[in-house]
Amino acid sequence: MESSGRRRVTLDDVAQRAGVHKSTVSRALRSASSDPRVARIREVAEELGWTPDLIAAGLRNQQMRSIGVLVPRLTDVVLATIFEGIDDTLSQQGWQAVVVSTWDEPEVQRRRARLLLGHRVDGLIVADARDDEPYMVDIAGRGVPVLLVNRSYPGFVSVTCDDELGGRLAAEHLVGLGHTRLGVVAGMPYAVSLSNRVRGFRAAARERGVEVSDDLVVPSTIYPSAGREAGTRLLDLPDPPTAFFVVNDAAAIGLLGLLRERGLTPGVDVSVVGFNDIPEAAELHVPLTTVRNPMREMGALAANEALRMISGQPVTSRTLRPELVVRASTGPR
Repeated sequence: MESSGRRRVTLDDVAQRAGVHKSTVSRALRSASSDPRVARIREVAEELGWTPDLIAAGLRNQQMRSIGVLVPRLTDVVLATIFEGIDDTLSQQGWQAVVVSTWDEPEVQRRRARLLLGHRVDGLIVADARDDEPYMVDIAGRGVPVLLVNRSYPGFVSVTCDDELGGRLAAEHLVGLGHTRLGVVAGMPYAVSLSNRVRGFRAAARERGVEVSDDLVVPSTIYPSAGREAGTRLLDLPDPPTAFFVVNDAAAIGLLGLLRERGLTPGVDVSVVGFNDIPEAAELHVPLTTVRNPMREMGALAANEALRMISGQPVTSRTLRPELVVRASTGPR
């Protein structure tokens, strides 16, 4: 679903659909009344996708040169790095990035997106797309271009890492070291980027004669505690893995902590591969083998593509190539 070019819904549109005067619509949408007539006008406005214009009427037809950015949380190093790429690129071209956190919660996503639209941003960059709650579909029908970054969704232009390839690189590395019992800390199922990493990992392992069974793939979050919890579950199996693929570095760091507590040396007793190559990965006591994700480049490209969408130029989805970075956390079986 590329930029539709659909104009923004006005009070006149709502008034025409509701069969009332524009001034009645204006009063109703500002009112806190529970009157059924007011409720009906609000319902019509919602159906049409009307959003409040928070900018002075004299600026209504001017470009505000701002783009809203929705991220799950800026405390995540990956998302913060992507946003730095977006913000720096936009500022160099005289544009403003307005970022909000949604915590990956569907209702918060919708509310924050509408807030940004109410502030008349010229476009949206969405970094929190979920394949089980596509709020972008609703937002994309409200008159502004929408571009996805980090995660993809069918029908939308996106800028992402080739996550499936990244998973394949991890599997090729571990199987090449002789590991045949592979555990996966899989992240959230609704995040397409993470599920693509798992899919690529399992497919590449299978092609090399190693089957990663479902009981060795543990859903999780992306925090260090997730790596510890999923790692505990896998290490406590009667036949535990000799190697792990963790779909993000933060959870991989949690797993490394668990291994240390159990007296296991990463790269000697157990191998661990992460994903993203955050700065901390190289500075650990046992540096982490990981798949480097071009995060800042991804953000910069997303910003440029969003500007192209806003100007009416054709855009297509882009995928950036990951790279395996081998460090001490992996070794022969």
